[in-house]
Amino acid sequence: EDFLNLIFKAMMKDSLNSSHPISSTVQSSEQIEEMFDALSYIKGASLLLMLKHYLTKDVFQAGIEVYLHNHSYGSTKSDDLWDSMNEITNGTLDVKKLMKTWILHKGFPLVTVVRKGKNISVQQEKFLYRVEPENWTSDASYLWHIPLTYVTNNCNFTYCTNAYLLDQKSGM
Repeated sequence: EDFLNLIFKAMMKDSLNSSHPISSTVQSSEQIEEMFDALSYIKGASLLLMLKHYLTKDVFQAGIEVYLHNHSYGSTKSDDLWDSMNEITNGTLDVKKLMKTWILHKGFPLVTVVRKGKNISVQQEKFLYRVEPENWTSDASYLWHIPLTYVTNNCNFTYCTNAYLLDQKSGM
């Protein structure tokens, strides 16, 4: 419950246009200090949980092990983690491409799901809680690669989870 409260608090901050991406280029030590705030840590943890759920626990764990083995006693950058995950997925999923849309964009998407009979359509747009005129910028080009999981009436959540990657503004 405490973790959920932290996530919702971070999402509230991230839904403001004055938010910042998790990863960005810095020019000064002050900018480094600004980057490492609660938003970065909580959003980062949430994104890792999202990735773990999408890849499955075993694949995610194997990717972490490769990352730790390849970079023990050294320094890294975020791409190193995504490259380790790509190594484990054998090119079936471009984890780096997926995750860059999350760490380089500020904010998060609002996904709208519409059902018409047996057809489902999904659409994404940037979610803004409150537009602050002094910090407003157009984010119409924002596009996330959103891993969606779902179940049908032919299976239950534990045994038969289906996955879909929404990497366009809308999809079916």
